[in-house]
Amino acid sequence: MYWDLGKAAWLFPLRGIYYFASRRFLWPLFKTRLIPIVFLSAFIYAILFFFAYLPQVTFLAIFQGSGAWVSGAFLVLGEGAAIVAGLFEAFFVDETLVDIFDAVMVSEGQSELVAASRVLYPQGDDVVKRLGKPTQTAVYSPFSLRQILEFIVLLPLNFIPVGGTPMFLILTGYRGGPFHHWRYFQLLDLSKPQRKERIRKRQLQYTTFGTVALVLQLIPVLSMFFLMSTAVGAALWAVEIENRRPLLSRRPERDALFQDNDDNLP
Repeated sequence: MYWDLGKAAWLFPLRGIYYFASRRFLWPLFKTRLIPIVFLSAFIYAILFFFAYLPQVTFLAIFQGSGAWVSGAFLVLGEGAAIVAGLFEAFFVDETLVDIFDAVMVSEGQSELVAASRVLYPQGDDVVKRLGKPTQTAVYSPFSLRQILEFIVLLPLNFIPVGGTPMFLILTGYRGGPFHHWRYFQLLDLSKPQRKERIRKRQLQYTTFGTVALVLQLIPVLSMFFLMSTAVGAALWAVEIENRRPLLSRRPERDALFQDNDDNLP
């Protein structure tokens, strides 16, 4: 069913939080980035709230009255998220996100798919230790200057009373949602037209996934933790999609023959 909560795309970022917290083999991947990410993120948000929050609330109050306090907070959080993403997501944690995504895929029975693009050791104390070096380019989400610029351009939507902030979140989720499956598309070895077609068929699902992921990443200090847990959720969703695919069409080289029967997954 369309609203089957067990398979709803928008729930996967939340399911990723629980999965991350309950699977100890993933914790070391977060610990290696924890201290610099938390302190630098906290510093960025503190500077923004100290210098930018009240001036922006004062300006927004002209149009929104008392609602400016809420819209101003979302505006500053959005600015902080853009800065944090630009500084960390592409340059500091993308390799970690790839490892998280691949580890979840392997743990959930998709070893063959992951092995097509990286070395997997047959034995290890846990799934993460089985991950070897990638044999092909491995990117969780490619750095996109266009996406960052669009994020900044959409920020003024928060100036619009009542509906501005939801519009900002949904439109940003629409653009950003598919990026969370970039690694999955790599593992499937999809061409650009195939990626576009896959995204088109699930655009609503990617929008809801991306919107929830963005809301989590707007939470100060914890934004990078939620970025990592969202990578877990993205992998769990990919596993769900793979488990629903016909067995003979799961190998990347036969993906062109794959008929997507997952249109009803919200």
